[in-house]
Amino acid sequence: MKFPVLMSDIIRVEDGADLLALVIPALYQESGIHFFTPNEFSQQLAFMKYEAGKVIPAHVHNPVVREVAYTQETLFIRKGRIRVDFYSQSKKYLESRVLSAGDTILLIKGGHGFEVLEPLEMIEVKQGPYVGEQDKTRFNRNDADIGGGAAG
Repeated sequence: MKFPVLMSDIIRVEDGADLLALVIPALYQESGIHFFTPNEFSQQLAFMKYEAGKVIPAHVHNPVVREVAYTQETLFIRKGRIRVDFYSQSKKYLESRVLSAGDTILLIKGGHGFEVLEPLEMIEVKQGPYVGEQDKTRFNRNDADIGGGAAG
């Protein structure tokens, strides 16, 4: 199975009308601030690029009560390569993407699994508090659907 090479465009992983993930490749560049997520998402993701001397005014964040129905998580790949396998909400395999150092992914909806292709360092950010095994439903992947393991 051939996995797409990530360039500088934002990659949308979709299942019909459902947006499952956004991949921001390491080479992405856009001046100013650019939000990739709509206001109603429970996790917001933006890219910022400014010249030296830009001042972002000091601020504090006000307490705002928010309700989160599904955990969304953002992964920052610092080193190595990882394959992300995407599944529908009903656990059907859809596609895979390979991420490399510098890439960022926001996992929004549906299922996902991972296979580390090279020694990996990544940072994960998600909403809390974490409620342990109540937070997710695990299921077995079908390697035949994926392409038999660590391809890519």
